[in-house]
Amino acid sequence: MDTGDTAPAFTLDDETGTPRSLDELLENGPVVLFFYPQAMTPGCTAEACHFRDLAADFEAAGATPVGISNDTVDRQAAFAAKHSFGYPLLSDPEGKIAEAFDVRRKLGIIATKRKTFVIGEGRVILGAFKSELNMNAHADKALELLKNR
Repeated sequence: MDTGDTAPAFTLDDETGTPRSLDELLENGPVVLFFYPQAMTPGCTAEACHFRDLAADFEAAGATPVGISNDTVDRQAAFAAKHSFGYPLLSDPEGKIAEAFDVRRKLGIIATKRKTFVIGEGRVILGAFKSELNMNAHADKALELLKNR
């Protein structure tokens, strides 16, 4: 999946166990969907907290950050409670959505690649960013794209 592609429709439970569909999330404006490998790990915590810290900027751009990993609902709930993210964390325990977005790893301990998609009306991908090492790059690049469109 890359810029210009149409993101697949999906519904996953968030950290509260509430089903959330991509189409429903898009009703409020663009969605910044960021895939992360595992809740509660240092890199993923830094990345998710950076999205949280830029919440006002994303709101001003009319966009909603949404995190997604293969963690269970309970683990996502603990992660959200510990860091007060204020945006949905979706649980993809079987990795089906990660696979649909082509961010599922074929081999290795870490099942999901770190990649972010800015998704607009009609589920069109407006931009895609990846960085395994720069935890701020995802939110910063997504915000830059939103401000410049």
